[in-house]
Amino acid sequence: MPDPICPLCDRPIPVDAPQSLHHLIPKLKGGKGGPTVLMHHICHREIHATLSEAELARDFHTPEQLRAHPRLAKFAAWIAKRPPGFASKIPGKRRKR
Repeated sequence: MPDPICPLCDRPIPVDAPQSLHHLIPKLKGGKGGPTVLMHHICHREIHATLSEAELARDFHTPEQLRAHPRLAKFAAWIAKRPPGFASKIPGKRRKR
């Protein structure tokens, strides 16, 4: 069976790669039990470093909307050049918008 594909960067997610589930609508905004997508942990962290829970719930609750965000599109283009199991060793912080 092929590896699942990350909806942000379109790279395969190997079994041994750091991965996590992203709630398309944040749990704090009514998304508990709602749809989730499996993604690379580094991609998931970038989403939450870029957008607030309110922005995710209001404007960015599909993979297509996430990929259309300018900063996330730039990140996805950068990470797409890395191997599927690539993980940053430096913990990311929430960036100022």
